[in-house]
Amino acid sequence: MYKCAILGCRGRARAHARAYDDVKGGKLAAICDMKEDLLNEFGDEFAIDARYTDLDEMISKEKPDLLHIVTAPVMRGTNERIRYPLLNQASEHGVPAVVIEKPIAVESEDWRQIYELSKRTKTKIAINTQLNFHPKNLELKRDVAEGKIGAIKFIEASARNPPVDQAPHVLQLVSSYIDNSQPVKVMGQIAGAGNLDGAQPSPANATGLVTYENGVQTAVAFGPEMAPRVSEGTGNNQHKRVCVFGEKGFVHWRFSSWERYTPEGGYEGGSLGYGGQNAVSQTNLTEAMFDWLDDDNKVHPTNLPQSLAEFNLLLGIYYSGLTNTVIELPFDPPDGLMDMFREQLK
Repeated sequence: MYKCAILGCRGRARAHARAYDDVKGGKLAAICDMKEDLLNEFGDEFAIDARYTDLDEMISKEKPDLLHIVTAPVMRGTNERIRYPLLNQASEHGVPAVVIEKPIAVESEDWRQIYELSKRTKTKIAINTQLNFHPKNLELKRDVAEGKIGAIKFIEASARNPPVDQAPHVLQLVSSYIDNSQPVKVMGQIAGAGNLDGAQPSPANATGLVTYENGVQTAVAFGPEMAPRVSEGTGNNQHKRVCVFGEKGFVHWRFSSWERYTPEGGYEGGSLGYGGQNAVSQTNLTEAMFDWLDDDNKVHPTNLPQSLAEFNLLLGIYYSGLTNTVIELPFDPPDGLMDMFREQLK
């Protein structure tokens, strides 16, 4: 059984910890947070005695096989980007595996640092885009893979939260429906500067038309001004969706509902209990890390290189919007995007 630890004891970490009620391949053994009140409250809730306020100390003493990094990408109350330092810290300690919360980066500089890390690290890293493992999503993906809707003609996907918050989920879902075909070209637009100084800095809204290597085109929209509502009276975080159109039918996954049309089954649809689906998906995402630790050939679906390609696509949407040009992908994004946003989106 693998030994596991969590860095970061705020609300999102509870979903990671609860997954261990059903995880078979590992045991949650230690936790770490700089704030002792959060650390002790979390430790008491999940009956974890090994508690640390220093990550180096925890890794050195506990030697976890899997480390969950459950922090915001920017240090709260500062402008410090912490995704790369934390991943590099785990890598230098030789931690075998890491699950890190999305987004993997927030801008060009930290994306590039993590891209370089991905080429040298021996740590197996996956991003916690758990929607990939939602049971209904897996079912609809099987429908597509088995040809029940025919050849894919177009994909449309969206989320109403700002791009850097929810685009990682949405772009990963698109990738998963097309067997991780790589994006090769994008034209995008951005608007709204209100989120540039938060814990997840980005423009408020973004849209893009993406062409993938397999020829499939996808329209994506992020933010409250562009993405459609999928249910009334719910917060913006509850409007994630992906719709795949084929020659003979379609499948459509949404936060709390689904629908599909196939020639064999006709039109079908129904509601989803997101909480239950999400609990199963977090367990399965974690178990997939243990499968990868067991067998190098069982690469995690949300592995770091794939997630970096998806974030490079998001950066391409940003830069296309800034320059009014079509961006060939992958591309080397320029530094200073946040300053460009402040100047152009003011």
